[in-house]
Amino acid sequence: MQQTFDAPVVTPLRPVRTDFRLSDDKAMLRAARDLTKDIAEARPAVYWGDMLGSAAVGYPALAGAIVAGSVPLALVLGVVAALALYRALLFIHEVSHMRRDALPGFRTAWNVLVGIPLLTPSFMYEGVHTLHHKRTQYGTAEDPEYLPLALMKPWSLPLFVAVAMLAPIALLFRFAVLVPLGAVIPAVRRVTWGRFSALAINPAFRRRPVEGELKRRVLWQEAGGFMWSWVLIGSIIAVGWKPFLTALAVLSVTATLNQLRTLVAHLWENEGEPMTVTAQFLDSVNVPPPGFIAEIWAPVGLRYHALHHLMPSMPYHSLPEAHRRLKRELGTNSTYDGANHPGMTYLVGRIARSTMVSR
Repeated sequence: MQQTFDAPVVTPLRPVRTDFRLSDDKAMLRAARDLTKDIAEARPAVYWGDMLGSAAVGYPALAGAIVAGSVPLALVLGVVAALALYRALLFIHEVSHMRRDALPGFRTAWNVLVGIPLLTPSFMYEGVHTLHHKRTQYGTAEDPEYLPLALMKPWSLPLFVAVAMLAPIALLFRFAVLVPLGAVIPAVRRVTWGRFSALAINPAFRRRPVEGELKRRVLWQEAGGFMWSWVLIGSIIAVGWKPFLTALAVLSVTATLNQLRTLVAHLWENEGEPMTVTAQFLDSVNVPPPGFIAEIWAPVGLRYHALHHLMPSMPYHSLPEAHRRLKRELGTNSTYDGANHPGMTYLVGRIARSTMVSR
């Protein structure tokens, strides 16, 4: 029998939380597997066109913001640059799930065109993000991408978002200072790798030493990040502060937008106990159409984040069709419908209300 999820009535003070003891909804898991087999392959033209197109819009817009003769024009171009580069940057999520033989050359091209210029090469997500998808680690203390934000103090939410504004400066310091120091001081290298080499939100997470094929990629990506960071610093002497500060501001907007998306990617209601796949799914968030704004703040398939947790290897361009098929097959008030939410405002409100519940 199909397990159903009846949407609770949310009170002003105490949202109804997910029951993490839920048994798995076998009908939903089977439908996710059987209904999407024909759309499970990545389409190179979509990946390359989307990534290159986003970069082709973002970098000229950033250059335009730097040389713009008026503040309003600079602001408009800066927003365009931030959104386009944000979309290009989020392909790091797809790269982290990419099979070795899928889309030859895409990972390298993305790192050269986006990852290294934005000081966020793919090694900072590869081998890290997949831990978040491990059934026994999701939502636990070993999950690098989980914090029980809904169970924390109210001030934790604005702090969680605000700290992202400093991310570009932190990344610049990492590559310009810590990387060369680590090359000659082993202790610095160990600390840098363990604490400052992963896109993680769990402050207790420590990254293990890199191994295998990824180790070779780390070497050239770190070298590229080091060289580019000093090109950016040298540009201050060569052309003045304006280009550097403008780029820094644009990337701060991008980082803050990504942190807002992260804030509403889950309901963050788990206190560290292992969960079933269905419970993990219901703690994650879809923001499906008809609204279109979510495609701006959660691009590259991330508006279907709960669905992604059901099918981590599904290419991002197939998620909208997978969602339509599952919604049609499983129906309203199904377990699947329980992970679908109306938008960012609702989700921030739900999480904020939960932080105000006295414990």
